[in-house]
Amino acid sequence: MKRLLSCVTLSIMMGACSMTLPVQGLVQGTGETFAGSATGEMDGGGTLTIRSAKTSCTGAFVYVTRREGKGTFNCADGRSGPFEFVSTGTRGTGFGDLGGQKFTFTFG
Repeated sequence: MKRLLSCVTLSIMMGACSMTLPVQGLVQGTGETFAGSATGEMDGGGTLTIRSAKTSCTGAFVYVTRREGKGTFNCADGRSGPFEFVSTGTRGTGFGDLGGQKFTFTFG
């Protein structure tokens, strides 16, 4: 019983552990800027949410190595595309493509 209680407590604690960091970026050649947040979970996945004057986008990501992640954005205006990033754990940089337009971002 004691072991079961420890496992349940650990699962609850791990499920509640996440880190949210601010995100800023730019769609190259358009002047479109965006801001938002990135939330990483203990299981190696997370979400990246951004908003510009034109649209809002949400992307799911996973870490493919200890420091590198990949994901895909879907935006309210119909644009979508992949993104990649490199992270130190509390800050990082990334790039991607939204409907054929390149963008860059930083977080942390």
